[in-house]
Amino acid sequence: MMKNKFILCGLIGWCLEIFWTGLKSFQRRQMKLEGHSSIWMFPIYGMAAFLAPIARLLRKKCFWVRGAVYTCAIFLTEYLTGSFLKKRDMCPWDYSRARFNIHGIIRLDYAPVWFLTGLLYERILYGRALTQQTAPESLPKN
Repeated sequence: MMKNKFILCGLIGWCLEIFWTGLKSFQRRQMKLEGHSSIWMFPIYGMAAFLAPIARLLRKKCFWVRGAVYTCAIFLTEYLTGSFLKKRDMCPWDYSRARFNIHGIIRLDYAPVWFLTGLLYERILYGRALTQQTAPESLPKN
């Protein structure tokens, strides 16, 4: 079950990134709307499957709290994986020219994007189970 969630999260992340970078090309008036990603991003996005224990702990919290926690978890994952890949000259992103970057690895202005992405992953992985504050025994098991 966890393997399937990992694969699902990886694929969703890839699709979201390709869509996002395609929108960025639209901003630059590049009408081919080419989106792109990296093979490295699949396991990074796949790690969203490990939000399950956090999601269970937060199931009775409002979406603002859940989204904020997911945002922090995504920033932490992005920073750790980005640092690891950057040391090996393999990091597929570089935010060093962005205004609100930290070490060129994360962009604080992406917080709203990660907030919504975390809630989207929660919804896709668990449907309405968490958002309806269901009893723990009815939540999906990993």
